[in-house]
Amino acid sequence: MRAACLAWAAAATCVSCFAAATNTTGQDDKRLDVSTLLRDFQVGYDRRVRPNYGGEPVSVGVSLYVLSVGEISAKFMDFTFDMYFRQFWVDDRLKFKKKNGISKLVVGADYIKLIWVPDTFFVNEKTAQFHAATQDNQFLRITHQGEILRSMRLTVKATCPMDLSHFPMDSQLCTLEIESYGYAMADLVYFWNDGVKSVEVSPDVSLAEFHVVGYRQRRVLEVLTSGNYSRLCADILFGRSMGYYVIQVYVPSSLIVVMSWVSFYLDRSSAPARVGLGVTTVLTMVTLMGSVNRSLPKISYMKALDIYLAVCFFMVFGALLEYATVSYTGKRIKLNQRRFEEFKKKVEEMKAQLDKQREKEVHLLNMEQMKPPYWDTRHADFCPVKALQNQLYYLDRAPLTPPLPSTANPPTTLWGVRASDIERYARIAFPLIFFSFHLMYWTILISISGHTVEDLIAVKS
Repeated sequence: MRAACLAWAAAATCVSCFAAATNTTGQDDKRLDVSTLLRDFQVGYDRRVRPNYGGEPVSVGVSLYVLSVGEISAKFMDFTFDMYFRQFWVDDRLKFKKKNGISKLVVGADYIKLIWVPDTFFVNEKTAQFHAATQDNQFLRITHQGEILRSMRLTVKATCPMDLSHFPMDSQLCTLEIESYGYAMADLVYFWNDGVKSVEVSPDVSLAEFHVVGYRQRRVLEVLTSGNYSRLCADILFGRSMGYYVIQVYVPSSLIVVMSWVSFYLDRSSAPARVGLGVTTVLTMVTLMGSVNRSLPKISYMKALDIYLAVCFFMVFGALLEYATVSYTGKRIKLNQRRFEEFKKKVEEMKAQLDKQREKEVHLLNMEQMKPPYWDTRHADFCPVKALQNQLYYLDRAPLTPPLPSTANPPTTLWGVRASDIERYARIAFPLIFFSFHLMYWTILISISGHTVEDLIAVKS
């Protein structure tokens, strides 16, 4: 009896093990073997040949998401940004049947090297960097219909031609250009995968000198000697924040100009103080202009900031020239006064000499009037002494030299202007000109500094 029970138990155990093994085999038949599927993809697959070779061109959808903007350099005309770059296309050679609800595969970056991928490049790229911490920052997603998504994280430095005419109240439109390096439009066509939402910028993007105004996306046809190529363009509009330049340039330069006006209220005889103040303000303006332009490219046209600094420079230089004009005017007036005194003294000396000479001639005439007894009156009309007597008679009634006016004063003006008049005019003219320039400068600059871009999508802060 005991032996029969043991035999029955052993038989039941065998049946249970067989049933469990049969159930496990059935589940394995329903489960998708990903490793085997990936190996099967490579059977007869040539990664050098694009999908649908010889037929319709491959349509590659693109979308990107800008994570951050590192630097916008006006000196080197470029900008650096970090983004998620995604590409979408269809490869019928990678289709598979859904099993157990699995309709897509997410594989690592290593498998990308085993399949065909678009030869996308950035036309205006200077440098680009793939991120590999802690692993390669990219992935590959394959659906059962052969739809492929390749996503990667990139840091790109691209060229950005800038117009600095309105600097520092300018806006710069920087573009990222996406194109195939080798496939013309007959083989590969790019399009924005998500429509108007294909390009997005993180609202957390912030820069020290710029702010993101908005962005837009374009699709263009590029005609080259090697063929026609499909190109996508993502434009980002940056507006410059001019708070730094107001604090570091506009306010100091204005105060330097105002400081140069102090010399108008100093004594004209204080030459060291006035010259020192004028030279100091001029050299300070030169240093400020040099420090501002040192961080900018050497361009051949005037910037808005250059105009402002140039006017400030001429204002302080004009204040220095004003003192030179006042000093010259004062010296010329003193010179004319000295010449006047010398001339007056010489006239008085000449008048004294002429008076003495006239007294001598009158005395000689009186002696000649004493006629001797033998004087022949018939010759009186022809006598030289008689003629001299007549001349001295009229000479005695007319002054020999024109007398100086009794109210003559030394000259106190030069061309009708006194040195004090120049100082008084400068105290009014310089502030009036500078404040008028400020009003005109900011009115014009604000009115022309707007940058209008069509189809721009504003960034929501």
